[in-house]
Amino acid sequence: MDIFTKVFWAITLLWFAGSMIKDRKKTLDSVKMSTGMMKGMGSEIVAILFLIGLILTFIPPETIKQFMGGSNVLLSTVVFAFVGSITLIPAFVAFPLAGSLMDSGASIVPVVAFITTLTMVGVVTFPLEKKEFGVKFTITRNLLSFAFAIIIALVMGVLI
Repeated sequence: MDIFTKVFWAITLLWFAGSMIKDRKKTLDSVKMSTGMMKGMGSEIVAILFLIGLILTFIPPETIKQFMGGSNVLLSTVVFAFVGSITLIPAFVAFPLAGSLMDSGASIVPVVAFITTLTMVGVVTFPLEKKEFGVKFTITRNLLSFAFAIIIALVMGVLI
């Protein structure tokens, strides 16, 4: 366990202890509520992880390396940015997927573009966002997010 993980655990435990001292009943109610929420999400998380495992099983590492790490990094970056834009999976599932893609030979730039657009661009959530914020705002936000995701991916490719 690295130092950052230890620090985060220590901070979490201190805040939890402080919360227990301040109001034990509210804290325990919150723990029960969050446990119930995690149980509700558990089957979905397992299903998504199973699907990712199947995809990585049926797509050989050579194919991943060819499309995401080989010939044209700029083209694969744009393609995977589009894939990330239309994909709706939780970020905590996407990060292990990104690690698996990297282990299979994918370049950092398309993987960063995928993860960044996955969290910043919302094609699937467009109708809800349009309803709440309006068409102009939603289109502007999504286009700017897509552009900045590409820039972030290219910068990460230079830095790493």
